[in-house]
Amino acid sequence: MTVWEAIQKRFSVRQYQERPVESEKLDRVLEAARLAPSAGNRQEWRFVVVTDADMRSALVAAANGQRFVGEAAVVIAACAVGTDHVMPCGQLSYPIDVAIALEHIALQATEEGLGTCWIGAFNEDRVKELLSIPESVRVVELMTLGYPAISGGAKDRLQQQEIVMYEGWRD
Repeated sequence: MTVWEAIQKRFSVRQYQERPVESEKLDRVLEAARLAPSAGNRQEWRFVVVTDADMRSALVAAANGQRFVGEAAVVIAACAVGTDHVMPCGQLSYPIDVAIALEHIALQATEEGLGTCWIGAFNEDRVKELLSIPESVRVVELMTLGYPAISGGAKDRLQQQEIVMYEGWRD
């Protein structure tokens, strides 16, 4: 599968098979995150990988009751340490860097025949409590990972000419 094919095939999975993810596939997915670029090579991301069924079930409540969180074979809490670095453009680096690493995870997961879903609807304090994450660490996103129970459909996306402008902003 090419990167282009993975981009086209990837979709947000909210129904998973009851099937564990093989350790070698999980290792490749996590290695893809490790290889992601970061501002100033800070690599401030950290990943708490949850495979325990009871803990995944507990995370459902922390994820605003989204049941599929407990049904996925793996839940990844994508965290950041060193959250005070501001890039010259004025943006904090950690949310961007963690997002880049998570998208590496999502694309490698697609290559492996797995599915993912980005989860921003969660209670950070509750996730920290459940996973013993220190107060100084931010939980940026959760991501489910597993074998999809359904196939993805057509993506509802704006046309390229609606989002791309050349040589400056155009209304």
